[in-house]
Amino acid sequence: MDAIALGPVLIALPRLYAFLAALALLGASAFLLGLPRGRHARWFNGLLVAWLVGARLGHVLMNAGAYAQAPLDILKFWQPGYQGLWGLLAALAWTAWSLRDRLGAMLGGMGLALGASLMWLTLVTLAPLGGGMALRALPDLALENLEGETVSLASLEGETVIVNLWATWCPPCRREMPMLAEADALEGVRVVIVNQGEDLLQAVRYLDEQGFDFRHALLDPRQQLMVLTESPGLPTTLLFDAEGRALEQHVGELTRARLAEWLEDR
Repeated sequence: MDAIALGPVLIALPRLYAFLAALALLGASAFLLGLPRGRHARWFNGLLVAWLVGARLGHVLMNAGAYAQAPLDILKFWQPGYQGLWGLLAALAWTAWSLRDRLGAMLGGMGLALGASLMWLTLVTLAPLGGGMALRALPDLALENLEGETVSLASLEGETVIVNLWATWCPPCRREMPMLAEADALEGVRVVIVNQGEDLLQAVRYLDEQGFDFRHALLDPRQQLMVLTESPGLPTTLLFDAEGRALEQHVGELTRARLAEWLEDR
C-alpha cells in the first residue's frame, strides 16, 4: 500500500516519510550547525524549495514523453512524481551556495541533507507504515456491468488489465478518467472501471455526460473490491499481467507518467 487514510484525507506514504525526514533534518541542523536563527531558517526553507524543484524537474526530464502530451501536468506539484537523487543534488548545491562563507556549517549541512535523504530512501524502501498488496491475482468476484450482465473479474485475464476503483463524487477519479479511456483504446490493454458504492443511474449519467465508452464499466454497490484490496480510499488503481497476476497497486490520483511506466513494462 502506498497511502494511508487520516480521516477523509489520503496521504501518500512517500510524502509522509519525506515530512518525517524533513523534521529530523530541521531538528538536527538547528542543534548542530550553530547558525543564527534567521540564517538557519533561510537555509532550511531554501533547501526544501531546492529539493522540491530539483526532484520535480528531474522526474519531468526522465519522463519527458509523458509530460510532452500534457505539459501543464508539470505544475501539478500535488501529484506524485519526484526523483530523490535530483532533489538531493539541488539541495547540496543550495547548501554550498547559501553557506559558502561558513565552511564548517556548509559541510555539516551537506552531510545532514545527505543523511535526511538516506533516511527518506530507507523509509520508502522498508515502508514501515504500509503493507503489501492484499490481492495477488484477479479476484473471483462477479459484478454487474451497465447493461445488467454479470462479469467475473477472474475471466478478464489474457491481456494487461488495469482495474480502477472510482466514484462520481471523487475529483481525482474524474481527473484521471480521460487518461484511463486513452489506455483502454490501446491494443493488449483492458481497463476495467469499477464504480464504488453508487447506483446505476449515477454512474451512467456521469459516463454519458463525459462521453466515456469503456469496454468494461462495472458496478460494485457494496464496495466488495475495496474490501478485497484493503484500499484506504479512492481512487485506487491496480495493474495485472496477462496471466491475471497482480503487479502494482496505486492509491490516489494516477499520473500519466506512472501509467506510461506501467504500460511500458508489460
